[in-house]
Amino acid sequence: MANIYKNAKHDFTGTSNVAVYTVPENSRAIVKSILITDDSGSGDTIKVDLVTPTSAGSAVFNLFKAQSITSNQSLQLLTEPLIMMEGEILRMTATTADRLFAIVSILEINREDL
Repeated sequence: MANIYKNAKHDFTGTSNVAVYTVPENSRAIVKSILITDDSGSGDTIKVDLVTPTSAGSAVFNLFKAQSITSNQSLQLLTEPLIMMEGEILRMTATTADRLFAIVSILEINREDL
């Protein structure tokens, strides 16, 4: 097994759903941090979902439905680590384009021998 430290970054230039991170099929992941920053001076809100594959398609679990981010500030969304299983997707949606960006810190645990 290999531990792989990663980060996933996204600058929200639009308002559509964005798959910020997807757990590989041979891994599990521990999300340590979800840092959202507003760099517009206007403030905004963000939606964060955990999407789980199912036999019927997928199930969506809201982690943060409409989290406010103050203008020119950063907000750490997680207070505890988030465990993600194989194939799960961390999906985010900004309410307004060109105001927010995200940095997600992840420990990916690959279950295959190197």
